[in-house]
Amino acid sequence: MSQLAHPRAPDVQRTLWWIRFWIVVLMFGLVVSGVTAFPLREELSLISDFMHNTAIIDMLPALVAFIDHVESALEVTYTAYPFIAYGTDWLAFAHLLIAVAFIGPLRDPIRNVWVLQWGMIACAGIIPLALIAGAVRGLPIWWQLIDISFAVGGIIPAYAAYWLTRRLERRSLDRAAS
Repeated sequence: MSQLAHPRAPDVQRTLWWIRFWIVVLMFGLVVSGVTAFPLREELSLISDFMHNTAIIDMLPALVAFIDHVESALEVTYTAYPFIAYGTDWLAFAHLLIAVAFIGPLRDPIRNVWVLQWGMIACAGIIPLALIAGAVRGLPIWWQLIDISFAVGGIIPAYAAYWLTRRLERRSLDRAAS
């Protein structure tokens, strides 16, 4: 009897462990991104203070100026129109909700492989959104590249889990055929 003949075979369990590892990495990134979208004004204030008290202000003055500009805009906007922050609250909620969607493949990756495919499509969609909306909204290209890095940061664990899931599925099919 081969190792793969039994679903609890060590190789199958190891593959499942790695699939789940990559899905948890992806979910963790989504949760962190979501939770940090709630206190934007406070985060920008801390980042600005940090930058002004370190060598970053001398090394990357354009970045510091941009962070200060965004912090000022949020301060003015949130003071005069606090309901605008509700939009980023929904953004944060969406990140948390997307993380929940990955519970399906976490539990049964083969049956829910479509969620991993959907996640990779969503990551790919970040690139044109960042480039088009960023340009329309007047964001510097380096900021758009930071946003695009979220696509890379998300697609790596999603693709790793997808690739391992397809490999596990092929083994299951081969086992069923024998």
